[in-house]
Amino acid sequence: MVSINKKKASSVYVCQQCGYQSIKWLGRCPDCGGWESLVEEVAKKSIGSKRSTFAAIPLAEAPDGDDQRISTTLEELDRVLGGGIVPGSVILIGGEPGIGKSTLILHMLAAVATGSGRKVLYVSGEESARQIKMRARRLAAIHPDEYLATGNEVEEIITLTEEMHPCLLAVDSIQTLVCADLASAPGSVSQVRESAYRILTMAKRENIPVVLVGHVTKDGSIAGPKVLEHMVDTVLSFEGDRSHAFRILRTVKNRFGSTNEIGVFEMKEEGLVQVTNPSEIFLAERPLDEPGSVVLPSVEGTRPILVEVQALVSPTNLGTARRTAIGADPQRLSLLCAVLEKKAGLVMYGHDIFLNIAGGIRIDEPALDLGVICALASSLRERPIPSATVVCGEVGLAGEIRAVGQMEIRIREAERLGFTRFIMPKGNKERIVWPGKIESIGVANLTELLEVVFSQ
Repeated sequence: MVSINKKKASSVYVCQQCGYQSIKWLGRCPDCGGWESLVEEVAKKSIGSKRSTFAAIPLAEAPDGDDQRISTTLEELDRVLGGGIVPGSVILIGGEPGIGKSTLILHMLAAVATGSGRKVLYVSGEESARQIKMRARRLAAIHPDEYLATGNEVEEIITLTEEMHPCLLAVDSIQTLVCADLASAPGSVSQVRESAYRILTMAKRENIPVVLVGHVTKDGSIAGPKVLEHMVDTVLSFEGDRSHAFRILRTVKNRFGSTNEIGVFEMKEEGLVQVTNPSEIFLAERPLDEPGSVVLPSVEGTRPILVEVQALVSPTNLGTARRTAIGADPQRLSLLCAVLEKKAGLVMYGHDIFLNIAGGIRIDEPALDLGVICALASSLRERPIPSATVVCGEVGLAGEIRAVGQMEIRIREAERLGFTRFIMPKGNKERIVWPGKIESIGVANLTELLEVVFSQ
């Protein structure tokens, strides 16, 4: 009897959270610290060397691409993408379950098909054709040039795309795709990485833009290896609370435009509706002359948005006072409370403090500081800030009020919505001569600020 020794396929253990690889199983990942996150996967066989076709051309002779952008005809989406979809680019959209990613994709495909008059392809690995058509009919997002395929085989998706050559391909979602020559399960690090790489290669070769939908983990990051976000050209984050009607489409990465722009949508029965004037929407239910409320002109990219900053300062019955911030940085709130107590003499110790940016939007810029300070002082003193007043500025640790950028467009938006008084840093006031009717007041420190803001 002759025994035949078959060489066992080599395998590695891959962390499903960060992509760390080990030749043996470990209970804890040395890279990210995740417990029991290493899963055995068959190592990919190396491909033999072949003749290289790698070449270089002068940069000046490279083809232009910015004038070839595909407009989605959705103003909010085009703004976030930097003016439209670049042919051959790969866009990754992430968001929590139920936030509206698939709804956004259907609206996008129907809009591109209508505007371009060319075929678009939607590939779903999560839902059946019947389920997708039911939702598309409800959203009125069905177009004759909109094609649908269900499946999760990457090779089949690439073959179909090369045969149809649509002007846009959408895949929902990247975590459901599988490569037939990999033994790991769908959603694993190796499957997600390899699937994304093959689709990206096809997109660049065929000059077809691709939109990938990605799931997110508990901490809000896109599931799969971090290299996935480095591979794609654009990463969009679809944010919002499902209890609120508003959705924010924010750019995390964009090789072809700014990462500071946002798109605002409202979820209605007929689907996502663009909010072209978010300032009026966010201020529609603002209480007038109520302590703890003030209006702040924020800037997201090139768009000014007026939002309401709300604060509630109440004596605590517990040993340790609470500091809670929704829509703002909690660490920044604690810092501003300390500055207000040290430099303005307002006793914040022994009070529970709650801060909220109304409407479900998140503000990260330093210009929020003055709004937080005014809302806290107003709630603590039980003195309302005049409803026609807006405030904007950064606060330093010494209690000084520092200048912020793009003040002209903030003033223009505040005046357009009927506000009559604008409190800003003294540094901005000295550099700006505004011809409008709105009264601009410059303040240099917290003492001047509190005197001015409660003077009416």
